[in-house]
Amino acid sequence: MQTARGDEEFREYVKSRGPALLRAAHQLTGHPCDAEDLLQSALTKTFLAWDRIHDRAALDGYVRRAMVNINISQWRRRKLEEYPSDELPEMCAESEACGEVHVLLQQALDRLPTRMREAIVLRYYEDMSEPEIAQALGISVGTVKSTVSRAMAKLRLEMSLPSQRHQP
Repeated sequence: MQTARGDEEFREYVKSRGPALLRAAHQLTGHPCDAEDLLQSALTKTFLAWDRIHDRAALDGYVRRAMVNINISQWRRRKLEEYPSDELPEMCAESEACGEVHVLLQQALDRLPTRMREAIVLRYYEDMSEPEIAQALGISVGTVKSTVSRAMAKLRLEMSLPSQRHQP
C-alpha cells in the first residue's frame, strides 16, 4: 500500500525525470503518442512497485527496463500485417517511389556549395560521424559541425519555399 510520503516522492520523481524518460520512450517507439503511452505504462508499473524499490538511484534503470519489456511485449502481440505471396508487386519508377519531396530535396542539395553538399551527404546519407567526415574532407571537426549546420539551415529554407508559394 502506497503511503502519502511515497505518493509525493513518486510525483517529484516523475516531475524531475519525466522529460528525459519521455525522450527515451520516443527513442524506443519512434512516435510521440506511442512514447507517451509506453512511458505511462512503465510509470504505472513503477508506481505499483514503488515501495519495493529501495535503491532510488536505480529508478531510471527500472523505468527504462520496464519500457523495453513493455515495448517488446507489444511487438510480440502485433498481428502480422504483411503476408508472403507468390507474385511480386509491380515496381514503381524511382521518381514515383520517392515522390515530389525527394525530387525537391535533390534539387536543393544540388544548389548547395560543394563542401556543404559533401558534408550533408557524408553525414546523413553515408551515416558518417563528424570525426570521420573531418578526416575524409581534410577539415576540423568544428568546421564539419558549422558546415553541416549552415547547410541544414539552407536546406530547410529551400524546402519551405515551395509550400509557401502554393498557399493563398
